[in-house]
Amino acid sequence: MYKFNCINNISPIGLKNFTNKYEQTSKVEEANGLLVRSASLHEMEFSDNLYAIARAGAGVNNIPLKRCAEKGIVVFNTPGANANGVKELVFAGMLLASRDIVEGVDWVRSNWDNEDIAKTAEKEKKRFAGTELQGKKIGIIGLGAIGVRVANAAVNLGMDVYGYDPYVSVDSAWHLSRKITHVLNVDDIYMNCDFITIHVPLSDATRLMINKDAVSKMKKGVVLVNMARDMLVDEKAVVAAIDSGKVRRYVSDFPNPVVAGKRGCITTPHLGASTRSTAPRWQWMSSRIISRTEIFTTA
Repeated sequence: MYKFNCINNISPIGLKNFTNKYEQTSKVEEANGLLVRSASLHEMEFSDNLYAIARAGAGVNNIPLKRCAEKGIVVFNTPGANANGVKELVFAGMLLASRDIVEGVDWVRSNWDNEDIAKTAEKEKKRFAGTELQGKKIGIIGLGAIGVRVANAAVNLGMDVYGYDPYVSVDSAWHLSRKITHVLNVDDIYMNCDFITIHVPLSDATRLMINKDAVSKMKKGVVLVNMARDMLVDEKAVVAAIDSGKVRRYVSDFPNPVVAGKRGCITTPHLGASTRSTAPRWQWMSSRIISRTEIFTTA
């Protein structure tokens, strides 16, 4: 009998995939497997009972990989399980940023008691005029499970799509539309694109890759979308660029004191994987922890 512990809430739909060889426990120290979403495990002490850690998502920056390797703890993720949910949130963010929808909704909410609101709105709506996505250039940094979906959907919306990924996999390449321009230098995206969205894992190489220098190369009025990890972006530099007029909007799924409530920043409360459609996909995670745990405990 193996025992597993859920560090974060995991959908029962996925947990039902465990067989009678597995038992859920509330005690972390006696678990053979851990299931985690966004909680940080860097300060956690791991017991000798622990064989595997499963991350419900693509990134593993919240798990101390080096320490796990030293202790022989297998770490694996579930790339692609939330890809469609994140893709749709990217386009929701782009639309909110391009059409000034947030400010428009706030104006309507603040004028709820105006009996002539319909008439007044006709006069005020020019304040919220925006741009359409069709015909605009979008740069996608990272062409993994999410980036490929964003790229193909952008093509279908009539956007001019640039993709950058020096490590693009064969599988991702097969799924990319032929209409996408694959650039070899990320500066080509910075200099040419009206919208830039980033979809790379957080590592020492990618930390703060969108920094003051990168922003200086971008087109004036660019919209930046970050649904990957907040530490990929030097957000203080981006906020300063918004204040100077260089960046039009910054859309992020990671609220923090730097961007929350700031002018020009549209921030959602980490909603990327929070859909009812995503929950069944975590069945994959439970099946993987079953197979991986059995492999590494019977070897």
